[in-house]
Amino acid sequence: MSAYTSVPRKLWEHPDPESTAMAQFKRSLEKEKDVKLPDYNTLYEWSVQNRASFWDFCWKSFPIIHEGTYERIVDESARIDSIPDWFPGVRLNFAENILFTTSTPGESPSTITTVGKEDDKIAATEVREGAVEPTVDITWRELRQRVGRLSQALKAAGVQKGDRVAAVASNSIDTLTVFLATTALGAIISTASTDTGVKGILDRLLQIKPRWVFFDDTTVYNGKTVDLRPKIKQVVEGLATVQEFQGVISVPRFRDQPAEIKDIPRTQTLAMFLTGAKSDQLEFVRVRFRDPFLIVYSSGTTGEPKCIVHSVGGVVLNTNKEGRLNRSMDANATTLQYTTTGWIMYMSCVSALIFGARPILYDGSPFLPDVTILVKLLEKYKATHFGTSPRWMHELRKNGISPRKIADISSLKGVTSTGMVLSESLFEWFYDEGFPAHTQIANISGGTDLAACFGLENPITPVYAGGCQGPSLGIPIAAFEQVDEGVTQIQGTEVPKGEPGEIVATAAFPSMPVMFWGDEGGKKYFNAYFARFDNVWTHGDFIAFNPATNQVLFLGRSDGVLNPSGVRFGSAEIYNVIDTQFSKEIVDSVCVGQRRPKDSDESVVLFLLMRPGFKADDALVGRIKEAIRKALSARHVPKFIFETPAIPVTVNLKKVELPVKQIVSGKKIKPSGTLLNPESLDFYYQFAEIEKLLDRKAKL
Repeated sequence: MSAYTSVPRKLWEHPDPESTAMAQFKRSLEKEKDVKLPDYNTLYEWSVQNRASFWDFCWKSFPIIHEGTYERIVDESARIDSIPDWFPGVRLNFAENILFTTSTPGESPSTITTVGKEDDKIAATEVREGAVEPTVDITWRELRQRVGRLSQALKAAGVQKGDRVAAVASNSIDTLTVFLATTALGAIISTASTDTGVKGILDRLLQIKPRWVFFDDTTVYNGKTVDLRPKIKQVVEGLATVQEFQGVISVPRFRDQPAEIKDIPRTQTLAMFLTGAKSDQLEFVRVRFRDPFLIVYSSGTTGEPKCIVHSVGGVVLNTNKEGRLNRSMDANATTLQYTTTGWIMYMSCVSALIFGARPILYDGSPFLPDVTILVKLLEKYKATHFGTSPRWMHELRKNGISPRKIADISSLKGVTSTGMVLSESLFEWFYDEGFPAHTQIANISGGTDLAACFGLENPITPVYAGGCQGPSLGIPIAAFEQVDEGVTQIQGTEVPKGEPGEIVATAAFPSMPVMFWGDEGGKKYFNAYFARFDNVWTHGDFIAFNPATNQVLFLGRSDGVLNPSGVRFGSAEIYNVIDTQFSKEIVDSVCVGQRRPKDSDESVVLFLLMRPGFKADDALVGRIKEAIRKALSARHVPKFIFETPAIPVTVNLKKVELPVKQIVSGKKIKPSGTLLNPESLDFYYQFAEIEKLLDRKAKL
């Protein structure tokens, strides 16, 4: 029996699934459409076979503030690569939906209310590195006042619908205010983390040509305080040729100690900029459903990042669907999503407010003063929802820390994990040792490209070890047989359930990007998603569907799929063996395929980052190969295993394989500013001539 078809261990079930918002939504849909949908999988199948009807029902079910009406939802016959228009005739504003709510779901509201968002209720809490006490608590009244004042200052400074405003900033109340004030005006926001290098920042900003850039004057991370003024000056100089650019607003990270910026050209303090506001009145510019409000970026690990533009309607609608139905979010929720502002998961912090939930905005290292800091925050704020990564859980397990034993986290309803594949062993650790039995673990995947999930949790089916619990409602996905690199515009072939393939979306969905910024004619957009298979979206991940459980098993990036002798498998399978059986000796690993122009076949190369005191000697290499052979198959065993001093990661700590694969396959690459440790790549160039390396080793 294939590993993708067997029934893994069941870990969790909701004690009363019929009481959930998902079940209530399903019953209402069944009644209105006169259909029977006995479980989540049949609900999913109906939603993708009746996309227009499903999304229309969602629109009418959720309290979305808007005006106007629509005669059609979408042209279901339109090709996906035409980027069809959804809900034409509707107008809405992102910030308005964050700051207020409506008592009339699905209709133009007669009244805008604050139900769940009462003036004196805490809207958000900011916490600085290493602390559990709040740096700033802000009520809904105060947040509205701040957003109103800043939006009036932006308006006075010439910002209007369609203009770009950027923020290079920490996860803070100030950054949240910039985000909402910009989008209130119908302008487009783009955020980046302060630890992004100058080149990485300019690679992005030179493409989108912002009118203003908000920039923290200082940052604190990993116990170090860094003066950002030299970086600000270099960014100002780098934007000198951008006609639209008016200047930088320096945001004081320590409000009582704003940095002196008189020597930085075209830069003013936030306090100075706010003097341009004549009031703190909130004004909302409602825009079309498909109008842009957010620009995010591809990782750009080997070149210039793509500027992905998301629509206000697509994000608002899908956020309501995922948050209310899949995640059971409401105004009683308190969320902690560990993220930088440069990652799509920052949207989880912002969009939690749409439900009236309270986000905890944590700025700093998740490991200071020690690895338990986030657990302490969960206890302190009685968090109901927590977003993290497999890396963080791996660190807890490695250090023998059980969150449920060191803190009262009984309020925690759900934990989402993303950024990389969550191994089966970490699923099991989560329940056997880590978290309360009632807490739902969710491996989610999708992200930057679609501001949504392809695979995620739901409350009405069991959680099994491994993969994503199921597909996302209303977004039709499939696994296609992978084709050779360079082959384009072919009719894809869907593989049977239980077999690995390339994940694709087979029809349009509302949160597809509306465009790439600066992509005249849409060529970059087309090549990114639609060039490989005709009339489907190719996402770039290697997956399998488990026919017994309906899990979506993510096996790694498809451009990093290992393919020795025509046998395709994902690097995640190798990592699972290393993480579960060799965590005592090995900190981390990166597994890539090597195929140089002269090679007739691909070789699998595994690099190991060892713990202090351990070496990748012949004995350990032999044990690793035998373990992989037993757990997977002889064809999964890497041809070469080497020790490495460092593994390349992004600033969000995501391990990157593609640069290593390209380097060992003989290519020279130019790393982007999103890599936290670009110098780590230098080590891998020697393996492009692996035979010479082995000869030298044999002669020693």
